[in-house]
Amino acid sequence: MSSGLTAADIDLAAAQRRLVGRVHRTPLLHSRLLDQRADLQLWLKAETFQRSGSFKARGAFNSALAGLEAGDHRGLLAVSSGNHGQAVALAASELGLSATVVMPEDSSPVKLLAVAAYGATVVSAGVTATNREEIAADIARRSRLRMVHPHNDPLVIAGQSTVGVEIADQVASHQMRPSAVLVPVGGGGLLAGVCLALERTLPGVEIVGVEPASGDDAARSLAAGHLVTLGTAPVTAADGARTLHLGSLCWEVVRNRVSRIVTVSDEDIAEAVWWLWTRTKLVVEPTGAMSVAALLAAARGGQNPLVKDGSAVVCILSGGNCLPDQIQELTGFRART
Repeated sequence: MSSGLTAADIDLAAAQRRLVGRVHRTPLLHSRLLDQRADLQLWLKAETFQRSGSFKARGAFNSALAGLEAGDHRGLLAVSSGNHGQAVALAASELGLSATVVMPEDSSPVKLLAVAAYGATVVSAGVTATNREEIAADIARRSRLRMVHPHNDPLVIAGQSTVGVEIADQVASHQMRPSAVLVPVGGGGLLAGVCLALERTLPGVEIVGVEPASGDDAARSLAAGHLVTLGTAPVTAADGARTLHLGSLCWEVVRNRVSRIVTVSDEDIAEAVWWLWTRTKLVVEPTGAMSVAALLAAARGGQNPLVKDGSAVVCILSGGNCLPDQIQELTGFRART
C-alpha cells in the first residue's frame, strides 16, 4: 500500500537542524587488517556508538521533535524488533513524552530489557513479525498515541539521512572519495536516507544495499521493478532485517538510486561479526555487520568483485545491541582465517 508521500516530503535540512546536540556524530574508522582481508580500503561508519546503540536514534528524535514543533504532545508508539523501540523510548524520555513499544515475543532479550529500561511500556505477548503492525495500529487508535514508524515515515528517513551527511563530511576530511557505500537493509529507512543525502553530497558514489539471503525482498523488488512482499518472516540471525518488505516510501526513494542489493548468509554474517569483534574490538550486532559480511564474502575468491580495484569503500555498521553470549552462539568461537 502506498503511503501517499514522495521523496519531496523528506526534509533533510530540517532534520540536521533538529538533531544538533541530540545525537552523536559517530566516527569513521579504518582497519588495516580488514583492508587485507577484504582486498580493498575499508572504512567503517560506526553507528554502534550512536545513542541507544544504533542509527535509529536519528530518526526517532527527528520525528519526536517535529511533532512537538507542530504542537503534538501525544505519547509515542513504535513497532520494533528492538533498536527503533529503544530509540523512540529514549527520545520520549528526554522530551517528556510517554512511549509504548510493540515488539515480537522472540525479540532479542537485551533489546527488550533496554526498551523497558528507557521507561517505555513494552507490549510483546502474542506479537509476531507478521502481526506487530496490526497490533500497534489498534493500540494507536484505542490509546490516541502518535505512531513513529520504524522506516516508512518521511521524518524518520530524514533523520537517518544524517548518517550520509556525516559520511560525506568525514571522507572529505580524510581526502578520500569512496567508490561505494554499503548499507544494511531491513525496512529501508536507513538506505533511503543515505541515498538522499549522498546524491547531494557525493554524487556518483555507488550505493549498495545488503540484506539476509533468507529475507531478500529488497533484492527481488529491485530486480522486478516493483515492491515485493515475502510470504513469511525471514529466519535469520539479523533480527533487524526480519521484515516482509520495504516501506512503500522507502521503495520510492531507493528504486532509482540504488545500483545493487546483495544478500549474505548467516554464516557470512557470523564471519563479519567475528572479524569486527576480534580484530577491530567493535561489538556489532548481526544486522549491523551485514555490510562488512558482503565484502568479506565477495573477497573469498580473490580480488573483491564488489568494487573497483583498490577502491575505498564505506560500510555502515548500523547497530551494536547484542550480548556476548549472542556473539558466542552466532560465531561458535570458530577459528577463522
